[in-house]
Amino acid sequence: MTSNFAQAQHRIAARQQAREAEAAALHAAAVNRSVARARISRLPFPFSRLNDAVDTLSSREGTRPAFRVGQVDAELLDEELVDLLKEQVGEGLKYFAGGHLKDDWSEEILLALRAVLFKLSVWDNDATYGAALQNLRYTDARHEGAVLVPPSRTQKGLYGFATVFGRYAWTRWENWLIEKSEGYEEPSPRVRWLSTLTERISTVHTSAAFVSFLVFLLHGRYRTLLDRILRMRLAPPTSQVSREVSFEYLNRQLVWHAFTEFLLFVLPLIGIHRWRRWLARTWRKTKSMIKVGGSSDDHDAQKGEFAFLPERTCAICYQDQNAVASTENDLMAASTGGVIGSAATDITNPYETIPCGCIYCFVCLATRLEREEGEGWTCLRCGELVKECKPWNGDVLEPTKRSPSTKVVAFSEDTKDDVVIVEDPDDDDDDSTSDGGDDVEAFEDARDE
Repeated sequence: MTSNFAQAQHRIAARQQAREAEAAALHAAAVNRSVARARISRLPFPFSRLNDAVDTLSSREGTRPAFRVGQVDAELLDEELVDLLKEQVGEGLKYFAGGHLKDDWSEEILLALRAVLFKLSVWDNDATYGAALQNLRYTDARHEGAVLVPPSRTQKGLYGFATVFGRYAWTRWENWLIEKSEGYEEPSPRVRWLSTLTERISTVHTSAAFVSFLVFLLHGRYRTLLDRILRMRLAPPTSQVSREVSFEYLNRQLVWHAFTEFLLFVLPLIGIHRWRRWLARTWRKTKSMIKVGGSSDDHDAQKGEFAFLPERTCAICYQDQNAVASTENDLMAASTGGVIGSAATDITNPYETIPCGCIYCFVCLATRLEREEGEGWTCLRCGELVKECKPWNGDVLEPTKRSPSTKVVAFSEDTKDDVVIVEDPDDDDDDSTSDGGDDVEAFEDARDE
């Protein structure tokens, strides 16, 4: 019992000595650091701030990152939104001015989109759409405290002027310099000087933005150089923020991707076009059966939906150009509007259908017949089922080709009264008649001999 108590006291004494040695080492290190800090503080301004940076990095809290990833993702989401809206506007304007409107006025379209987005996001709600998705808002970093202060109108106005009109002006300026520099003529000295100055300004801005981004990675306060100049920073409106990353959108994307891949594999095997044609044909037959009433109705039921078109107009070309007017009322209104069709709908290289004989363009008719894959196509003029076509004969009546002339020789039973009968189908042909006469004479001479 006594020996165990003595061993415990020895262990306690050893621990005390170890703690005292550790404290002495920490004190010596602190003295050395204080001497080093004193030396660094006597250095010029940029280097005298190294002490604060070292303390920040070596502290337990570190730089206290304020959602760096969320701020960068917010900027990426904003750019993706602008690109998506630009693409949709381009799709809406591709049929105007020959399709060159979206290319000729692309910068103005971006200016309008950025202006509208700035008004509806930062100016009204103190946050861009990407920042709102990340639960972040712009705050005035000039005010320190627990309560976040929204940015002033001056800050937001300068931010919008720089991000909307500043980008537009700089892009137009660079395009003007490129146009002047890449012409057939040698650029003037003034243009070369402006191009050099612009490149230097762009290089300085890029370098400053890179340094600002490195500082942002360190402190996590100002995401861009403009935010640092205007003292605007993104911060969560409340401290109760969940940092959990939800992969629900990723799972949904994977499910839809697998589903679309499955459809792309299965639909060609099913033959969706054939089913669609079968349904369309069934629907037309049902409509024709419903319309059957009297004799006049039966006569109208045999007509196609474009029976009112003149013969010179290709019904398929007319249908393609008037695809919007798909209802019967629209078609009747179009038929009563005077001259129907135009030079674009006139028949080119006419071919007629078999058996109804309606005339269409060869390319249009061949395309429709090939699309039906031998199942037949419903004529747009008469409603007949068409499977073949042939060149149009121009309404010229062609005589029926007759077989070559044949002669039939017969003899009576009495050899004394031998009779030669010559039958020639081409009775109206003089040459054939003369040839037949010569043959008869030759035969009689041979008999007399």
